Amino acid sequence: MNLANIRAFLAPAALLLSAGFAHAEPGVTDKAILLGQSAVFSGPVAETGNNYRRGIELYFEQANKAGGVHGRKLQLKALDDAYDPKRTVENTKALIDEHKVFALIGYVATANLIASLPIAEEAKVPVFAPLVGTTSFRTKHSRYLFHVRASYRVELARIVQQLGTVGSDDVAVVYQDSAFGKSNMQTLLELAQDNRLRVVKSLPMAINATNAADIVAQLKQASPKAIVMIMAGAMSEVLIRDVRAASIGVPLYTISVGVADAKASAARLNGSLRGVVTASIVPSPKLERYGIVKEYRKAIATSVNGADNYTVLEGYIAGKVFAEGLRRAGRSPTREGLITALEGMGKLDIGDFLVEYGPTNHNGSNFVELEMYTAAGDLVR
Repeated sequence: MNLANIRAFLAPAALLLSAGFAHAEPGVTDKAILLGQSAVFSGPVAETGNNYRRGIELYFEQANKAGGVHGRKLQLKALDDAYDPKRTVENTKALIDEHKVFALIGYVATANLIASLPIAEEAKVPVFAPLVGTTSFRTKHSRYLFHVRASYRVELARIVQQLGTVGSDDVAVVYQDSAFGKSNMQTLLELAQDNRLRVVKSLPMAINATNAADIVAQLKQASPKAIVMIMAGAMSEVLIRDVRAASIGVPLYTISVGVADAKASAARLNGSLRGVVTASIVPSPKLERYGIVKEYRKAIATSVNGADNYTVLEGYIAGKVFAEGLRRAGRSPTREGLITALEGMGKLDIGDFLVEYGPTNHNGSNFVELEMYTAAGDLVR
């Protein structure tokens, strides 16, 4: 066999080998990129996880209609962990080892991220945009963890600043009895000390609580000038309901994850949501003077899923920022290439909403505003 014949014989094999190696990265094929999510889709905090997933998928829908990222469609494999860190660990292992996802996105809750992050780090899998703002994840840098939302510390600092401005210097705090609640309770105590704010009472509350009578009795005895809630999901409604029923006429403040679906909560609370002040880490999903909100509203109008709230918008933003990182990672994306692309992003404006990344800065956004709920669940400034 002459040289020309040998080359002709080997050419098809060489093409097959090169095609195989071109997409050897887990989760990447010629047509799609598979991402994994473990989050709470059932139980008392289900609305938070379902809304966040909805927002991420909403952006992916829009990107895929436009041809995807470098011709590849974005796909999401989402597993329910029911807010249980042990299930998050199981899901994370399954997503990495069995489903072979390219990256992880949209995890929810502090304890769940604490449990699962070491698994992702060991496998060198990027973890993007967890719905977690706990300070410890910002102060202890991880090469594989990238945030989009502002930290809870930034949210609580804004609340503390407002309390000082209006003269509510004696406050009570009710916090979720979990790693999330305890960690951010400590953050609030630090901020209170720095700002000469007195915490007259701090009370833990069970995640699955259906009655807050004992907590409300202690709040009445403490006579605070304001109450700060550090919690998420259905328990927020329970506390608001029982505080209002007891006629404790002081302002209520909550962080961004406190009320997952304001319209639904407002209906169930029958007017008692009125006056609750919340920290918002994205613009109002109705405020189209922000370019990202205008884009989001167009996406909502063409989607069959009707969910539309702050958490959905947050998920949409997370999906958009992730896709931009993928675009910058090039036509043959790798996990390491994605990390390098994100760290090289610097300041990014995705429509009047800024995020910033660098080699030692994976924090994303610092956007925080305080807004007040109406009886119907709308927010006003």
